[in-house]
Amino acid sequence: MLTGKKILLGITGSIAAYKIPLLVRLLKKEGAYVRVVMTPSAKDFVTPLTLSTLTSSPVLSHGFDEHTGSWNSHVELGLWADLFVIAPASANTLAKMTYGIADNYLLTVFLSAKCPVMFAPAMDLDMYKHPATQHNIKTLIERGCIFVAPSSGELASGLCGEGRMEEPQKIYEKIKSYFQKKLRYSGKKVLITAGPTYEAIDPVRFIGNHSSGLMGIEIARAFADQGADVTLVLGPSNISPERKNINLLPVTSAKEMYDSVMAFFPKTDIAILSAAVADFKPETVAEQKIKKNPDNDTFTLKLVKTDDILKNIGDRKKDNQVVVGFALETENGLTNAKKKLHTKNIDMIVLNQMNESGVGFKTKTNRVSIITKDDVVTDYDLKPKNEVALDVLDSIYQYINSKI
Repeated sequence: MLTGKKILLGITGSIAAYKIPLLVRLLKKEGAYVRVVMTPSAKDFVTPLTLSTLTSSPVLSHGFDEHTGSWNSHVELGLWADLFVIAPASANTLAKMTYGIADNYLLTVFLSAKCPVMFAPAMDLDMYKHPATQHNIKTLIERGCIFVAPSSGELASGLCGEGRMEEPQKIYEKIKSYFQKKLRYSGKKVLITAGPTYEAIDPVRFIGNHSSGLMGIEIARAFADQGADVTLVLGPSNISPERKNINLLPVTSAKEMYDSVMAFFPKTDIAILSAAVADFKPETVAEQKIKKNPDNDTFTLKLVKTDDILKNIGDRKKDNQVVVGFALETENGLTNAKKKLHTKNIDMIVLNQMNESGVGFKTKTNRVSIITKDDVVTDYDLKPKNEVALDVLDSIYQYINSKI
């Protein structure tokens, strides 16, 4: 699984650094290429000579090598790696990663790395529980970094509790799991809708909603990271998918979104319709800006239904296609979501309820329930939307495998 994978290890100043040679041995045994960068303080806990011997590569801690007179490019190292694993990650380094402080070589590599970053914190209990550290961890997760939670146990201070770096074997398994998931949707064609739609009233006004498109974009990113060929039909949004293997189709209205979905759906393996599509649009659109009438305090706007995208592809769905819908509810959430699931003839629906804190439009977090057409309901905790996206992908993967 790890043969030929290029893994960059970043070691910071924590006593847990003495465990990292075991992680190197595990990765090398699996066939990975391993290189190491260290902060200067990390050398107090594990020697560069040990790590250089195990990796068969020079260990870097400075951009300029005084012995050889050569320059070690942090940019090239960040481009080389398939995965950058920072373990142990001290409280100090986590803070600098969060705020973009580049006062050592490891941090310059982090800020220029194009690959995913995994981090495994290690620190004393009170430092780990401090609101500043928790904020930094949450921020890094929201930015897409992969968190390896510390375990509870005896700490160097003599205290016992959370903050102990996860054991090398567990970090190794997390790395293997990352690369295993990275390929599981390889070759699959995935169609995703995201964001709002704007339905014109006149040349300057429209009917819309507060959706930012973040949830659907995170799902698109997750599929792209796991090898899928992704087409993202995105309503008006200022968020970029930031993935080269996402075919982005910007649209504005429900009609434009409908036309794009219908064009791509026949060749799609998996469709996820997470967009907040307008249910109604003005029957007619004024050619010029509508002016206030000084003799009338009211204005009547006649609305008509838009095309039901989910229902239309549910009716066209073949046995080898999987369709996932979204339901945003303000009351009777589970009942309404199940009704939508069955009336639209889809495989799965993701329910989120607007009456909960941290859920809905313009939030970075979400709490969802995923319901399959067999009425199996799985509830999830509130978490960042990039983690919710991974839950959605896991559920789809399990559902597809259950049909084999």
